[in-house]
Amino acid sequence: MPSPYSLPLHTLRLAGKCALPLILWFSAGELARWALLYLATEISHGDFRQARLVATVTFMTIIVMVSMTMVAGMMLSLRAVMWESAARRAGGAEDESFWSSLNRIAPAFAVIYLAWELYKSDTRAFVEMDALHNLDDNFYSTIFGNIANDTNEQVTYLTGLVGLDWRVSLAAMAVALGLKMLFERQVERGSGKLAGVATAFAEFAFMFCGLNAVFTFAKLRSDWTEHRVVVSEAGDLVTEAKESVPGLEAFLAWAGETWPFVVAALVMPLTWLAVTVLVFGGSVDDTRRAVRGTRLAGSVDRLEGSHEVTQRSVNRVVGGFQERWVPVVNAFRVTIKGGATLFGLMCLLYVGLHVGADYLERAVSELIGSPTPYMWLWVSWPVLFVKNLLVTVLTYCLLAATFDIAATRARARGEDITA
Repeated sequence: MPSPYSLPLHTLRLAGKCALPLILWFSAGELARWALLYLATEISHGDFRQARLVATVTFMTIIVMVSMTMVAGMMLSLRAVMWESAARRAGGAEDESFWSSLNRIAPAFAVIYLAWELYKSDTRAFVEMDALHNLDDNFYSTIFGNIANDTNEQVTYLTGLVGLDWRVSLAAMAVALGLKMLFERQVERGSGKLAGVATAFAEFAFMFCGLNAVFTFAKLRSDWTEHRVVVSEAGDLVTEAKESVPGLEAFLAWAGETWPFVVAALVMPLTWLAVTVLVFGGSVDDTRRAVRGTRLAGSVDRLEGSHEVTQRSVNRVVGGFQERWVPVVNAFRVTIKGGATLFGLMCLLYVGLHVGADYLERAVSELIGSPTPYMWLWVSWPVLFVKNLLVTVLTYCLLAATFDIAATRARARGEDITA
C-alpha cells in the first residue's frame, strides 16, 4: 500500500526511468509544431486570402492534433514503468498499442481540449509567430497609419484565424460537421482503424472554422439583446441589488478575482488528470459514473429512460456543463480513491512546478542579461524550450504518479480504479 506522501519520489522515479523517451517525444512535438506554425503564418498572407485562411485553419487543426499526439506519446511512455501497468500485465492483460490508444482517446480528448479551451496556447503561439515572421515596415506603418488617420481599413496581420468571411466560415463548418458525424458513426460501429483520430480532427476543424461565423453572429445577437426590455430590466435589477444588498458588490468582486486562481490550482490539475486517466484506459466522460452514490444518480436514470426528444432538449441545455465538469468530477473520484492527502499534494506540486518555473525563468533572464538590442528575440527560444521541457515532463510524471498511486491503493483494497 504506497503512501500518498510518496508522490514526489514516485514522480522523480518515473521521470528518471523515462527521461529519454519523454525528452524525445517533447522535442519532436515542439519541432513539428514550430514547422507547422511557420508554414501557417507564411500561407496566411498573400493573394486569394480566403483560400489561404482556410489552409491556415487546416494547419492549426493539424497543430492541435500534433499536441494531442505528443501528450499521448509521453503518457504511454510512462505506462511502461508504472506499478499499475505491471499489475495488469501480471494479470494477463497486454499493453495497448500506440495507434489503438490514440484512436481510442482522441474523441474524448477533443471534447476536454475544447471544453476547457486548452487550445489557447496553440493560438497564442500562432499570433506570436505571425508577429515575428511578418515583422516589416508595412506592419507598423499599417497599424500606426490606421490609428493616426482613424480609419477602419482591415489590418491583415495577426488575423490568420479570424479573417475568414462568415459565409466561407459557415461552409467550412458544414463540411467539418458532416465529416465529424460520418467518423462518429464509424467509431460507434467499431469500424475504421483511425476513425477516432479522424473524429477528433473534424471536431477541432469544426471549432476553428466556426470561430469567424460565431464572432459575427454573437456580435449581432449582443446588439439585438442590448435593446430588449427584459435584458435592460435584468441589468437594472443587478445594479439595484448591488446597491441595496450589503457586501454583495464586494463579494462579486472577490469571487471574480478568486475564481481564476481556483481554476488554475484545482480545476486544471484535475482536467489534465482526466486526460491521464483517459490515456491509461479509464472512462472520464461517463455521467452515470460521475454521480454514482449521490442523489443525482436517480435523476440520470430517469432521464435515460425518458423520451428521446426530452433527452435531446436536456443535452442542449446542460451539454456544455457536462463536457466541462463530468471529466473533472470523474478525475476527482479517481484521485480521492488514493486519499484526500494525495489530491491535495498533487494540486500543491502542480502549482509549485508552474510557479517555480516562472521564477526560475525570471532568474535565468536576469542572470543572462545583455545590453545588446533585440538579443532576446533569439535567446528567449532556447530558454523557453528548456523551461517548457522541464515543466511538461515533470507535470506529466506527476499526473502519472498520482494515477499510479491511486490505482495501486485501490487494487490493494480489491477495487478497479478504471471501472
